[in-house]
Amino acid sequence: MSLDNFGSATVLAGEQRSVGGAGPHAMPKRRLLQALVPLAATLALPSAASASPAHGFAPHQVVVKFAGERPRTVSLPSDAGVMRAAAALDRSVAVAYAEPNYRASASAVDGSAPYDPDDTGTLKLTAKAATEDDRSGDWAFRQWNFLSPEGPATPDLPPSPGGIDVVGAWRNLIAAGRAGGAGVTVAVLDSGVAYRSHGGYSRSPDFAPWQFVPGRSYIGPGSMPLDLNGHGTHVAGTIAEQTDNGFALTGIAYRAKLMPLRVLNRFGVGYSNQIARAIRFAVDHRARVINMSLNFECEDKRIRVVDEALRYAYAKGVVTVASAGNLETATAGGAGTKACVSEPATGPHVIAVSGTTEGGCLGRYALASTAIDLLAPGGGEPRRGCPSVLSRPIYQVTLKPRSRDEFGIPNNYVGTSMAAAHVSGVAALMLAGNALEAGLSPKARVDAVLRRLRETARDLGLPPRRQGAGLIDARLATEPAQP
Repeated sequence: MSLDNFGSATVLAGEQRSVGGAGPHAMPKRRLLQALVPLAATLALPSAASASPAHGFAPHQVVVKFAGERPRTVSLPSDAGVMRAAAALDRSVAVAYAEPNYRASASAVDGSAPYDPDDTGTLKLTAKAATEDDRSGDWAFRQWNFLSPEGPATPDLPPSPGGIDVVGAWRNLIAAGRAGGAGVTVAVLDSGVAYRSHGGYSRSPDFAPWQFVPGRSYIGPGSMPLDLNGHGTHVAGTIAEQTDNGFALTGIAYRAKLMPLRVLNRFGVGYSNQIARAIRFAVDHRARVINMSLNFECEDKRIRVVDEALRYAYAKGVVTVASAGNLETATAGGAGTKACVSEPATGPHVIAVSGTTEGGCLGRYALASTAIDLLAPGGGEPRRGCPSVLSRPIYQVTLKPRSRDEFGIPNNYVGTSMAAAHVSGVAALMLAGNALEAGLSPKARVDAVLRRLRETARDLGLPPRRQGAGLIDARLATEPAQP
């Protein structure tokens, strides 16, 4: 029997649910799946090489969706070829789609070079607290990315050519009565966040317990979304690290709530089924912004399980932001150099973000694509031809390497992961304040956020494939909407 017509050829009397056009009396989907998967696996033999993690997907797994149901992940025999089995299932009239369980990785480059040899990366417990009026303080020495590219300069707030004027955005939100993005929840799909002390883990000293709403881990059964890598804590810090605590650094939307969703393991690797489930969880639990500082591989042009979840977020009015990916990305999972902007940045209604340096130039890691919407600070060394040699990284408090309870301010976090976090933080401020006109439908609200970010971005004079609309301007993006 051909798998192409298996769904319509098999009938179980008395079953009322239709399966993919199979008629009103089709086999129950669980039993249909139990029949389809072994048949597909048989058609996929032999192909041991295709189960290798180096191929960019989980071994022995396919993601299968029936019409009207959420996708499910099913296991294949160890000797079945994943791509062949997925293709065979995908051809069945009983199946809406079937595909491998694709692998993603964190979008950070190796920035281990000492950009600032005099910076020890240690926490400064005596850092001057920011004031409610201007957020000035010792944080400004490191957080060049939050400063204005233009004057007037003050001793506390010098201009920074690569800054996006987060300080000006803070003033706008204070004037609107929603300081720091209060009332907005940002979901962080990443390696977890050091958000609480538990067992051998400690909460980051620059986060407060009240800043978090319940999240979930999709790595390991029953585990909490605690960080074993440091990447997720760093990203979350840029979005909403605490301020006014006389300690270390600050975040953009410093009074927003964070929802930690662990979809990457300790090596910064995760899979499409986990990421899609996390997107839906964030939407269903009232996140208004979802940050995804991760990317799939170039060969994975469309990942339907993730795209479906992204369309669900758009329909519910949730802003989704993703890193565009980096030219140089090495992961423990076998991924090599990337040369494309990839999912989820290329997914439906996602804001795709590439990165710039302290000098206001494109980062050396920046990719070119028509999919790029905006630029934001990612730090690191610039592309050739940049007139500025300024090349510090993005500073935030995060875990020290191979530690669960020691924290520092490392000088090696560089890339579009960091850039995406800036856009998510600014989007949270926009949604909290009065930057958008009132009464918008959910979809129109998402569209309005991207439109406003693009309209207020700073043109760096680069081709659109390099800069999208340009470098975001947090102050202009959060100014009150015109009546």
